[in-house]
Amino acid sequence: MTINRTNTSHPHTVTELCEDGRRLYAGALRTGRILRTDAESAPCLMEFALLHPDPDDSKWLRPVPPAIALAQRLNPIEREITEHRRLSIALSEVFEPFMALGVQDTAPTHSISMLEGLDRINAALDLATAQCQTEMLTVQPSGSARSAENRLLEALERDKPLIERGVSIRTLYQHTARYNPERLAYVDQFAKGKVEYRTIDELVERLIICDEAVAFIPIREDRQVALEIRHPGLVRYLIKVFEFIWSRAVPLTAGAPYETAPDGITNIQHSIAKLLVEGHVDEAIARRLGMNVRTCRAHIAKLATALGSGSRAQLGYLIAQSGILEQEPLSLGREIRS
Repeated sequence: MTINRTNTSHPHTVTELCEDGRRLYAGALRTGRILRTDAESAPCLMEFALLHPDPDDSKWLRPVPPAIALAQRLNPIEREITEHRRLSIALSEVFEPFMALGVQDTAPTHSISMLEGLDRINAALDLATAQCQTEMLTVQPSGSARSAENRLLEALERDKPLIERGVSIRTLYQHTARYNPERLAYVDQFAKGKVEYRTIDELVERLIICDEAVAFIPIREDRQVALEIRHPGLVRYLIKVFEFIWSRAVPLTAGAPYETAPDGITNIQHSIAKLLVEGHVDEAIARRLGMNVRTCRAHIAKLATALGSGSRAQLGYLIAQSGILEQEPLSLGREIRS
């Protein structure tokens, strides 16, 4: 649409005539003409070719009939539409020979798709789980308490049909899941199904794999964007990663994982010590171990007491000097397997 560029007080399009323009044009149509001085308050009328000079008297302007003015405005638009249609037909003709090849060679079974927004992510997960026939593998790190209940309800709705049709599920949680009543209640829902749950002290990110065919991983911390992976090589690699973690995890039914070593340092405090020496802040440690920051700081305080530390800087030094990171922490999983 044409925009008035000569008078910044009328920066509107022809579809948005100002009140003066509407009034003056209507009056000119009724009387057949309008004084040029009267039309100065609405210069857009001349710019939009709604008025033209009276050939008999330069002091007057005559209105252009609405039908003619409309045709003048529509003609360039219709020409532009015609040109776009011609271009779209030409592009279709260029790509038409490749369409059949594209369907054959770029099938979705070999694709990596980016999913933006929870609605798209959940829709893709629903489709994948509906098509799952054999096994689903999941890694479920702890999240914020505010959204945990909603995620558990979504998981319950998604997993229940799988169990009912005999699909096996293996799920990895962090050790903190053992002390989460909502999580334990969720697990109890499937006690009689082909389901296994294990826990480990630290998990990196969420992972869902269905039938060795499709995997889902988040690519943003807020989990609002995810990748749907259907490339066989990448899916097999992610399965190997899952199996590596699974072999080192502890069955959920095996009891408390936070045993205390002879030096008074628990397994979880051993994990915290390792992350402290690596330079992680409290919030990052809590997130990686699936606990809230307050609990994490309580463990840090107990670790400081056990090592006789009076400051955070001294604690890092004492951890390094104590040799506790060179010792293998007590492993409930190792005791079970031995």
